[in-house]
Amino acid sequence: MSHEYDFSKGKRGAIVPTMGKTRITIRLDDEVLRWFRAQVHSVGGGNYQSLINLALREHVKKSTEPLEETLRRILREEFRGEPGRVRRKTPMKKTALRKKVVSG
Repeated sequence: MSHEYDFSKGKRGAIVPTMGKTRITIRLDDEVLRWFRAQVHSVGGGNYQSLINLALREHVKKSTEPLEETLRRILREEFRGEPGRVRRKTPMKKTALRKKVVSG
């Protein structure tokens, strides 16, 4: 068989390089890895490494977000309301609003 094939110029690794991605070695806590694998398993399968990449990408996006955008996003999330919460049609008076904020 050695007469039929010449691997002297062969290279190790993937045949087609993945553009925009770099292979690295990373150490993650066991519980973190278990959580990501469980998330993928709960939806019927997939790639937990892609899910980790997506989570990191979202974190980077939010970390580099300008302060004004962060505040707008948080306010939108807060004013969107919780399920079952009744939104007021008329604005609260300032004194009532202060009492509500102070009382929690």
